[in-house]
Amino acid sequence: MDISDWRKKIDELDRKLVDLLSQRAQAAHEIGKLKRTAGMPIYEPDRERNVFSNVQSINPGPLPDRDLLRIFERIMDIMRGIQQQEIAPDAAAASGGDTELDNDVND
Repeated sequence: MDISDWRKKIDELDRKLVDLLSQRAQAAHEIGKLKRTAGMPIYEPDRERNVFSNVQSINPGPLPDRDLLRIFERIMDIMRGIQQQEIAPDAAAASGGDTELDNDVND
């Protein structure tokens, strides 16, 4: 395969990642509703440790575990923001809700 073929492959994978992240965000939103009803906190460190442990245990590489965990730390942070919007929308709006994007990121 040449670089064009690999880039097409990356574009296809990106579409799948967006779909999966959207599904995960929907699940986080629904969990936020349940947490609001139950009076549960948004941040649950034990749950996050379980998620990190789970993704590490299924990581086939070549992505190093430390990098995979950095990605999932960011995903979890964003999902907490989604739950915050469900539980306390005024507080979430006051925090800005913006995320930083690295302009230097390529494929």
